[in-house]
Amino acid sequence: MTIKDPLDISQADIDALKHRYTQAGQGHLFTFWHDLTLEQQAELFGQLEDIDVERVNQIYSKSISGGAVTASDNLEPLPDHVFDSVQTASPDSIRAWNESGMKLISEGKVAVILMAGGQGTRLGSSAPKGCYDINLPSHKSLFQLQAERILRLQNLAKEMYGVNCESVIPWYIMTSGPTHEPSYQFFKANKFFGLKEENVTFFQQGTLPCLTMEGKILLETKHRVAIAPDGNGGIYQALHKEGVIKSLKDRGIEFSHCYCVDNCLARVADPTFIGYCASKSTDCGVKVVGKSSPDEPVGVVCLRDQKYGVVEYSEISQEVSEMRKPDGSLAFGAANIATHFFSTQFLERVPEFADELEYHIAKKKIPSVDLKNGDLLAPKTPNGMKLECFVFDVFAYAHNLSVLQVNRLDEFSPLKNAPGTGVDCPETSRRDIIAQHVRFIEDAGGKIISQGKGEHTLELSPLVTYAGEGLEIVRGKTLNTPAIIESREDLIRCFL
Repeated sequence: MTIKDPLDISQADIDALKHRYTQAGQGHLFTFWHDLTLEQQAELFGQLEDIDVERVNQIYSKSISGGAVTASDNLEPLPDHVFDSVQTASPDSIRAWNESGMKLISEGKVAVILMAGGQGTRLGSSAPKGCYDINLPSHKSLFQLQAERILRLQNLAKEMYGVNCESVIPWYIMTSGPTHEPSYQFFKANKFFGLKEENVTFFQQGTLPCLTMEGKILLETKHRVAIAPDGNGGIYQALHKEGVIKSLKDRGIEFSHCYCVDNCLARVADPTFIGYCASKSTDCGVKVVGKSSPDEPVGVVCLRDQKYGVVEYSEISQEVSEMRKPDGSLAFGAANIATHFFSTQFLERVPEFADELEYHIAKKKIPSVDLKNGDLLAPKTPNGMKLECFVFDVFAYAHNLSVLQVNRLDEFSPLKNAPGTGVDCPETSRRDIIAQHVRFIEDAGGKIISQGKGEHTLELSPLVTYAGEGLEIVRGKTLNTPAIIESREDLIRCFL
């Protein structure tokens, strides 16, 4: 928000802004103007000046005109030519994709874009979700796990292509207002987890005013508009507005991996995914997992009116969700896990169709001011809406979309719910990472013996292995757990 000096605001400026808002049907935002101090007037003026009120009205009008999807809508499963799976592809194909991706990384053509605007409120934390400790033996945060995966890939590229290769993977981290400064300070306090600070860029997603059901902008206080983040789809506008697109071009970045911070198993800058998409001349790629059952509450990637998109589980009828292919698999079974591939050219092109993107309505209980008396209202039922767009809303505009299905056990374990919930919670995240590390050792020919009761307690740093590679030394040997392996030296010592 622009911070205004009260002395810099003339009466003519105030009259012009008030006229603009009145013409847009939002003049009520000046209801308490004469009750405010000069500083409060300056704050409200700056906020209102920053808001594109005509665009807000346009977004609202378009949002309320949408309709829900039913079985009669023109939904189609993904065509075979855009879909592949690491579970059915040949080892030679997977190897070729991985080598292609590593070569692009070695040439400095790959970046990572992280969507990290969420707070850990549902987890009982006020800190950014990326700072959350899922209680691994090492107590590493989600941010640290992901940083170490980037470091491992950079080191692998240097090992494969020589120490002089340009294997820098820039990391662009999209925050929100509440998470921006805490995220940066968390990285700074942890010395950027071994990454160079100049290769980690923080930028903020945009916001939109909260509205009544009738489209009127809500006041949070007499001198402040109620606002909310514009959804993870706001990333596209933010990439342009915050200079990220320019940075990508200046660095010579051709492809980016974009994902959400809450997936503890996210294969950051996954060379197999990068290589797969690049080999198909993809401008927009999607990674999915197989839907576990017809009623699993996840969105699915499919065709709607012959356009690619994600249809939310709440929008699909039971009849559609239960449809099967000839081989018995679910016809609408490509479950979206919010991890994407973008060419820089595609990201540059988004403004061409940005005005056509739909915003989605989320009805919420929004504290606001009663315009009749100025009292603060704390509603017990939804009284307004937040408007947001989704990162997948751009799929329909891809020239060449590709979808890669991966193994859920290896790549998808979201952190959504409070501790103790039993589903998508800290305990399941911890369990899934440890189970994966056990598989890494066993697949490499090692044996694990637990010294305690219950599950193995084994943690492999991503600095040791990204996806199970480099563990040949464990073949035919036994490891006693609990164990935390942070380096190659630890690995050698533990398996002596």
